Order: sequence, then C-alpha cells, then structure tokens
Amino acid sequence: MNSAEFRKAAHSAIDEIVDYYDTIQDRRVVSNVEPGYLRKLLPSGPPEEGEQWADIQKDIEAKIMPGLTHWQSPNFMAFFPSNATYPSMLGELYSAAFHAPAFNWLCSPAITELETVVLDWLARILYLPDCFLSEGEGGGVIQGSASEAIVTVMVAARERYLTAACENLEGKEKEDKRTQTMGRLVALGSEQSHSGTAKAAIITGVRYRSMPCRLQDDLALTGHQLRAALEQCASEGLEPFYLTTTLGTTATCAIDRFDEIRAVVDSIQSLEKIWIHVDAAYAGAALVCEEYAHLTKDFVAFDSFEMNMHKWLLTNFDAGCLFVRKRKDLTSALSITPSYLQNPFSDKGLVTDYRDWQIPLGRRFRALKIWFVLRTYGINGLKAHIRNHIQLGESFARWVRQREDLFRILTPPAFALTVFTLALPAHTDSWLPNGDTNVKVNEGLVTADYLPETSTDQLERANALTKTVYERINAAGGIFLTSSVVEGVYAIRVVSGSERTDEVHLRKAFDILVKTTKEMFRKR
Repeated sequence: MNSAEFRKAAHSAIDEIVDYYDTIQDRRVVSNVEPGYLRKLLPSGPPEEGEQWADIQKDIEAKIMPGLTHWQSPNFMAFFPSNATYPSMLGELYSAAFHAPAFNWLCSPAITELETVVLDWLARILYLPDCFLSEGEGGGVIQGSASEAIVTVMVAARERYLTAACENLEGKEKEDKRTQTMGRLVALGSEQSHSGTAKAAIITGVRYRSMPCRLQDDLALTGHQLRAALEQCASEGLEPFYLTTTLGTTATCAIDRFDEIRAVVDSIQSLEKIWIHVDAAYAGAALVCEEYAHLTKDFVAFDSFEMNMHKWLLTNFDAGCLFVRKRKDLTSALSITPSYLQNPFSDKGLVTDYRDWQIPLGRRFRALKIWFVLRTYGINGLKAHIRNHIQLGESFARWVRQREDLFRILTPPAFALTVFTLALPAHTDSWLPNGDTNVKVNEGLVTADYLPETSTDQLERANALTKTVYERINAAGGIFLTSSVVEGVYAIRVVSGSERTDEVHLRKAFDILVKTTKEMFRKR
C-alpha cells in the first residue's frame, strides 16, 4: 500500500467509523453469535496474493461486526463504561504512525517527556497530593490497566519490604533471611477489592487475605476490619506488606474509609513498610470535580494511586494512569540495565526511563491520546461529562425508588451506578421461577436494608426472580446490563457512562426493566 492508496483507504475507514458511531444506538448491543462463528466464515489461511483494501474492508461489516458487543452504544449500561472518543482515536492514529517501542528516553524523547507532563496535569486536576507529582520524589506512568498497575506496585512493595527486612545483611545470611521472610508475606484486600489484587498475589508468589465488608458499612473497608486482619496475621506469624484500598468498588462503587485506614497505619509502628495502594479505576475519574476533592486528603499517607482514563474519562483503552509517591520504589525493584540499553543520558540520571516503572520493556506512545483528550475537552468539559452522568444516575435511582412495588435499591447509588434487586412479590410460598435455585445464600437470616429479617428461603426466591429478569433482558439484546452477588443478594447493576447516553436511553432501560418484571410477576 503506497501513500496514495493509504490516503484513499484511510478516508474510507474514517467514513465507515463515523457512520458506525452515528448509527450505533440502532444496533443490537450484545453479540448473539455462537462460539466459533468466525472460523466458519474465514478461509483456512491467508491469501497467496495480497488483496485490495476495498475487499478487506467489506469483511468488517459482514464478518467482524456480528461478533461485536457495542460498548460505545448509549444502550450499553453494563460493567463500567469504556469510552472511546474521536480525539483519542486521533491519538492512536498518530501513535501508530510514530511507532517506537519507547523503552527509554533515547528511543524518542517526546514520548517520555509528554507522558511526564500530561500525567502531572492529570494529577493536579484529580486533586492528588503534591507528593505524586514528578517535580518531587513521585510521578505518574501509563500502565495497561488497573490490574497491571496492581501487579507492578505489589512487586515494588514486596522488594521494598524484603530489602528493609534484610538490611545490613550479606551473603548467605541475607539470602536465608529473604527466603524466610518471603514465606510469611501476605497481601491484603477487602471482599469488595477487584480480583486483580488476588491475581497479583499469585503472580508475585505471596499469600492473599481478604477482609470482610458489611452492608451496614455500605460495603466499605473500615479501620476496625483492617486492624482485626492485622492482628490475625500477627497471631499466625504472617507479615502483611501490601494493602489494596478502593475508591469505587466494582460491585457497588463503595468507597473505603480512607481516614480510618490512615489512622490504623499511623497508630501501628510496624506498618511503616506496608504499601497502601488506592484502586480508583472507574470512580477516580469523578475526582476532576471539586465536590469529590475531599476524598484524596488522606492519600498523602499512601504509596500509590491508579485510575483508568479509558473507563469514564473519554480515552480509548489502554490508558491506566498510575501515580507513586516515591518513584525510587519502582525503579529499585524493576530496573535492570544490560549493556545494550545503556546510554549517557540514562547513565547520568538526566532522564526518565519508563521501562523501569513497569513490567514490560517496550511501550506505546499512549500519552498522545491523553494529551488530545485533555486539550479537546478541557477541564470544564471533563467536569461536565462526569456531572452529567452522575445526574443521570441519580434520576435512574429516583425512578427505581418510585417503584418500590417492583424494586429495592441494595446499596447507596454512587458515581452513576445503581445496584438494585427485585422486590419479593406477595404469596410466593410455593413459587420459584423456572425452578432456578443456582443462587444460594448463607444459612440463617439476612438483614439488609431492602429486606429486613429476610429468611434464607425468601431470599433465594428473590434472587431467582432477579436473576431470571436480568437474563431475559440481556437475551433480548435491546440493552446490556450486568449483575452481581452482594452479601448473598443477587443484584442488577445499571451504570450510565457512555458519552452518547442521555435520559432517553436510561428511561428506555428502566421501562424495559419494569415491563419484564411485571411479566414475571404475572406468570407466577
């Protein structure tokens, strides 16, 4: 493909992408193809001779589009949003054109330096403490995802802890001490922490302990629960070295009690070596609004913070933004410099080499799309985007509350997310939809706000009803929702986060929920 052919093909591809976005709301949200559908449509191997772009492009609609779930659709209200916008796409285009593995500053100085600058911009508009800026001992780095960031900082936390434990030791004595300590290390997270923390513990070769959360605390990790876990670890001879705290948990968008956690850390001298990480993958985007700035005041005592611009902040995947209080903790753990990577700029410490801040060696020019988004929308545009969706979420929660005959909100709505379950209809002693008893709860009574003193039998029936309604809605394909099981309660999650979602789309989703629930009640 020469330059003239590329120009023609690029124009055609851009036109097709724009048409796709202009009509996306008319497409079925969830793909309904069968597993293995694509292999049946494609030849057994690539062509012997090259094909024309026009022929290749035809297969996008014919073969690829049927297998896509349309995350940018305004009718997509599942998981959390994963925004893609035109400025961000242009960033990806230029990044591909300026391709370089960018493992050190010398690869392309602009790639490194723009990343440092835009992440400092982001740290300031998120109201992060100054210790996370590159002007001091900290700084930011773009990771692939929140999970990748957790693995990265857990490795750094492990090495920092082991280095301190083996201080002033040499040779075999140091090796033995490191081995003994390694066997006692444990990473901590709450029951509501993302599974990335447990996976990171597997990768780093340490134990993992999960702390319980209660509905009475809105499923937040409290200082009391942290202290109890630390005492339990001490009684078993284990050494906690890492903790994930969360701003906006995956299931319910709960916010851990950062002030209480900080108080526990400050009160116990032995906790000085524990790495405290804040996982704010989705809800961290809301920090651009000053009404949420108070949430960051305790972060000055924590070691790292991560949010994904590729979720709610209008930037294509991948753009996980990790900030650390002391960049030396990362570079000490992850820096290995063979001869072929040596250069005078790095050797003299004059530049940042982001390969020492991450697991992989190479990296893409991801700062471009962040730069384009920040400049295109501006701070006020980002605030307006977040506030609009929070307002839409509040409207949806209000509609749910107005139909207490059908629904019960399970946890406080937060960050445009509403988590709710179906109300148990009267006279259901002998009824269970479809005989579905897959959703089980613990024995005894469940005392949630929405169903006080609910027996196990009643809750199983409510769970089965909610699960059936949820599955029928997704099978229809008009909207896409996700579910969760919270403290034994099967719940439906609705989140408004797509740039194209407005009140009309949320109202449509609510009407579908009402209609499907009423149909189920009538069939009992």
